[in-house]
Amino acid sequence: MGTRADIATAVQEGRAAARRADPVTTCPHPATSVLRTAWIRGYAAARPATAPDE
Repeated sequence: MGTRADIATAVQEGRAAARRADPVTTCPHPATSVLRTAWIRGYAAARPATAPDE
């Protein structure tokens, strides 16, 4: 399991990846890692919102 600093870093790296428009599959953490969850959370937070379907 990651430390608080590792988790915060993973969130920031996920946000940076989303801003660069990298695909979510570029996450460097294994599927069973809490750091993967943090990375994806950061990625999702930085994605541009999509327009709702009308």
